[in-house]
Amino acid sequence: MIISFIVAAISMGVVYLYGCIGETIIEKGGNLNLGIPGIMCLGALGGAVGVNVYFAIFSTANVSTLLILPVAIFFSFLFASLGGLVYAVLTVSLQANQNVTGLALTTFGVGMMKFLGSNMNHDNFTLASKAIKKLFVNYEVLGGFGRLFLSYGFLVYLAFLLAIGVGLFIKYTRVGLFLRAIGESPKTADAQGVNVTKYKYLAILIGSGIAGLGGLYYVMDRSGGTTFVEAAIEAFGWLSVALVIFSMWKPWVGALGSILFGGLYVLPQYVGISNIQIKLFDLFPYVVTVLVLIITSILDAKNSQPPAALGVNYYREDR
Repeated sequence: MIISFIVAAISMGVVYLYGCIGETIIEKGGNLNLGIPGIMCLGALGGAVGVNVYFAIFSTANVSTLLILPVAIFFSFLFASLGGLVYAVLTVSLQANQNVTGLALTTFGVGMMKFLGSNMNHDNFTLASKAIKKLFVNYEVLGGFGRLFLSYGFLVYLAFLLAIGVGLFIKYTRVGLFLRAIGESPKTADAQGVNVTKYKYLAILIGSGIAGLGGLYYVMDRSGGTTFVEAAIEAFGWLSVALVIFSMWKPWVGALGSILFGGLYVLPQYVGISNIQIKLFDLFPYVVTVLVLIITSILDAKNSQPPAALGVNYYREDR
């Protein structure tokens, strides 16, 4: 039962982790993107379009994981990045309010997913899910170890690799240093010759694309090819934003936090509790996030604080 709970927690937490990684990249560049829930919905929609494109070309009788998975990832990343591009144009180039733009993008993304996705062939999603869901088919021969470490699809392992890789990239590479400098003080970075606009655009596009993979994962792996009407991806998107704060803007901490958030989500399934208690469990991730925010604010540790210029538009003319 314990192994089953941990596996379920990891599987659920990956939805949050993709959004957390993507939003962390964006926020490190100084932009607060509250459109992550909508972008994750666009990622789910893009993955569904990719699956239908695959089945329009190939037969449904022989589904190849090596082909359908990269197609789904490409379209998911593309659709989510396009959503990020809209946000970037409005907030970076046109200096629109970041909070309002993000909320509008969330509304747009959710609406697009529900409207267009519900009219697609969901039988294709089920077939795609069976091909995508398991990477190591014979994991059960290893017993508990196999279930704990080898019972997931490719997108789960990709999420944790991205969390580690993005964390190292931001902290130890020259590009990561420039990105952090822009998030702390775009005026100073600009004075040192860093192209602030270019870095903000790249951070938003790449971060949005990664966040969109969380929507793809939920629809095509976690829920086994669910219909878009039933998918509450936008709710998971808000928890992804909360996870960024919980992880103190460190993706590798977000990887651990995602397991905790996922565990809190699936815990009611393993404990006999009432519906009211289930609703209380839903509040725990937010409560924990608030506590972490309060503690880090009291300690005032530099490495635990958000970027100084987060959410503030940069006007180069005022430099």
